[in-house]
Amino acid sequence: MTERAAVGEYEFELDDFQRQAIAALDGGQSVLVAAPTGSGKTVVADHAVADALARGEKVFYTTPIKALSNQKFTDYTRIHGPEKVGLLTGDNAINGDAPVVVMTTEVLRNMIYAASGSLRGLRYVVLDEVHYLQDAYRGPVWEEVIIHLPREVRLVCLSATVSNAEELADWISTVRGPTAAIIEEKRPIELRHLYMAGDRSSDRIHLLPTLVDGRPNPEAARLDAEAVRGPRRRGRFAGSQRTLFTPNRLDVIDRLGDEDMLPAIYFIFSRAACDDAVTRCVDAGIRLTSPEERARIRAICEERTASLNDDDLAVLRYDRWITGMEAGVAAHHAGMVPPFKEAVEACFTAGLIKVVFATETLALGINMPARSVVIEKLTKFTGERHEMLSPGQYTQLTGRAGRRGIDDLGFAVVLWSPFVTFEQVANLVSTRTFAISSSFRPTYNMAANLVRRYEPDQAHHLLNLSFAQYQADRDIVRLETRLENADQRLAQARARVECELGDAVEYLEMRQRLDTQLANRPSRSRDIEAQLAKLRPGDVIRVPGGRNGGPAVVLSASWRRGGMQVRALTSRRARLTLSVQDFDDPPARLGALDLPEPYQPNSASFQKEVAGRLARMRVDRSTAAPAADEDPAIAQLAAEVEHHPVAQCPDLDLHRRSWVQANRIERERTSIERQVKGRSASLARQFDRVLQLLESWEYLDGWSLTERGERLARIYHEADLLIAECVVHGVLDGLDAPTLAGMASVFTYETRGPGDGPPPWFPSPEARHRWGEIEALHAQLNDVEERNRLTLTRAPDPGFVGLAHAWAAGEDLGDVLEDEDLSGGDFVRNVKQLLDLLRQLGDVAPVPATAAAAREGAEALFRGVVSASSSVSGADDDQEG
Repeated sequence: MTERAAVGEYEFELDDFQRQAIAALDGGQSVLVAAPTGSGKTVVADHAVADALARGEKVFYTTPIKALSNQKFTDYTRIHGPEKVGLLTGDNAINGDAPVVVMTTEVLRNMIYAASGSLRGLRYVVLDEVHYLQDAYRGPVWEEVIIHLPREVRLVCLSATVSNAEELADWISTVRGPTAAIIEEKRPIELRHLYMAGDRSSDRIHLLPTLVDGRPNPEAARLDAEAVRGPRRRGRFAGSQRTLFTPNRLDVIDRLGDEDMLPAIYFIFSRAACDDAVTRCVDAGIRLTSPEERARIRAICEERTASLNDDDLAVLRYDRWITGMEAGVAAHHAGMVPPFKEAVEACFTAGLIKVVFATETLALGINMPARSVVIEKLTKFTGERHEMLSPGQYTQLTGRAGRRGIDDLGFAVVLWSPFVTFEQVANLVSTRTFAISSSFRPTYNMAANLVRRYEPDQAHHLLNLSFAQYQADRDIVRLETRLENADQRLAQARARVECELGDAVEYLEMRQRLDTQLANRPSRSRDIEAQLAKLRPGDVIRVPGGRNGGPAVVLSASWRRGGMQVRALTSRRARLTLSVQDFDDPPARLGALDLPEPYQPNSASFQKEVAGRLARMRVDRSTAAPAADEDPAIAQLAAEVEHHPVAQCPDLDLHRRSWVQANRIERERTSIERQVKGRSASLARQFDRVLQLLESWEYLDGWSLTERGERLARIYHEADLLIAECVVHGVLDGLDAPTLAGMASVFTYETRGPGDGPPPWFPSPEARHRWGEIEALHAQLNDVEERNRLTLTRAPDPGFVGLAHAWAAGEDLGDVLEDEDLSGGDFVRNVKQLLDLLRQLGDVAPVPATAAAAREGAEALFRGVVSASSSVSGADDDQEG
């Protein structure tokens, strides 16, 4: 095959590593190509595609996320024609029998386990971004594919530059046969690392090379040292010392413009900060575009968002977004809906947008090269603490700098920070590669599929062929260090829990038990609901709680999303939206106010007058809520909590936060300890423990699947066994489609950030009861997992139940997201994950009515902004670290 036919049309000569990889494929080997971002690894994949087509055989191109699959499908359709290219993702199934099919890696794994006929005639499988196999949640899929693919299929593995590429290639050779490791460390465009710092003694921002002749720049080191160790000020009128500061974003953009270093991707590890940066740029009057560019930007934005209606665009703040776009600045993060992100990518790639403020999701392979990359901070909050970027993460982010065929140089700019020394910056820049480590472990679904497809000895042998087993004994020291660190943090947290007034742990555990028991009183919920339904505008009730607790005037009471919703106003003019979950007891009616006329509850003057009348009203603050049938055990526990000495501690909030932190660290420590112990045990023995659990729960009968086991083998989800148990116990039966969608969301949703999020909202007492059953099954599963030394199944999260129910019930986007701290992009992503699970339930649920409700729920969810965000060209970040 000629070089031109193999690789298509390129404006550059093939590099040596590309020729070596193509020669290895032509010689009958699989290949692992490890090279920097933008170096042209996909040329090797393009050769495999062209070779398969020329031979009349098939090739599958797999990617870790749907956005990349959509992008490759578009590229190959343009090159080879729509009749030869297909797409299979959770959102789309297009021409799946084509000779070239682009898909997510999970889809291929599922096809292998199902022994799909589509695997016949398969010559190549491209595994793009194969370094993903170290991802904690999704990484095992790569190893499953590599281990279980038919041996005659050759692999084209594309990876970022990693230090142990030879080790990975050796493992693949052991599993599949000869595999060539093709390693390229040189970037096609030279990358210049720069250090930017503001200086209070200078009008100009410092912009210095990070390295000089391969070593840390002594001038930058001196500046940093003076900022940290400069002379202290003595006395009130002493002269000021020279200090550095982090340049603000506007000044950074100005300097990049002066140095001809735009367009730039500006990485900020916070969605809100990305949006705020765009707002500040627009407010400051930044205009980086010409009239012609602004017209093209608006045309692209209108084209990409044409499927969204005006109401949805208003909810998504389209006007504010397009104002920034036309100014040449934009945000890009997983909180945006895919049509918006797609427009940003299209405009940036076309050179119309000059600055994109982005989170790290942009570094996951989307084709958006820039002249410069700016990293505002080298530390990132992980949900528990701030951690330095790893060399691999830094390499991934800065890999976007330098546009092949346009730039001679790419620039990676790190901003000065008081929390990171220049020495740390230089060390990170000097460390160019990182090692891939396996995250493989036997899952319940994997075990069921191994039992279904293989004999016992063969199944154990396949597990022992995993990359995880290959590396099993190499990380003990690192794990022991993490264990020591966890012990130190645990001791500090426990010290902060201690209280001089009494046993704070005892009090907090009692308080937790009381909250749980109060939350699980269905009869109490009905009493509260009934009381709320009696309220009328002008009624005065007592609102429990802290800052906004006390008397409040009811402005409206209506049935929304399957429950009563009361809007009220306090004397401090705080507007409250209340539901059953906000009350421990039915609220007492303390009196009534004559409301001003005309009735205009959204008017500021109306609210001011109502608040004033409430402040002047004499309210009997001792009035108690009407008594309901009280559980004596709950009443006793409530009295003990109320009279516990720690309840009066002024530092109670600190004790509570530290107690929650200590519990979290303790779980983390237990997990690390389990990993240390598990390193000495083979994966096969872990597999045996999984099998024992499944047999004791009647998913296996010896080495064969029961009906339950057959069902488990078709549930592809990190909570696979918990979902299967809910199906077995009928927890999802007898529900209408919206309620089933809501309850299924507890398996797919996970609250972002620290803490547990706001109290969950349930559409009915029955839904709350079903949630209690799911919690009980999860607790039972975790207990068995802990006894069997298995990885604990993640806790279900009810934070999306109300939103899923409302959307499936047909509510508008504006009503669904009203009063919710959830972005449009997060909403869409969570609905699409829920869609995938509902479709699986529609296939596996044994009760026909439940299966029909699941399919109906999925169909009801797939509308509006969700449907518009599932187009082939739409970008969809599946995850954000």
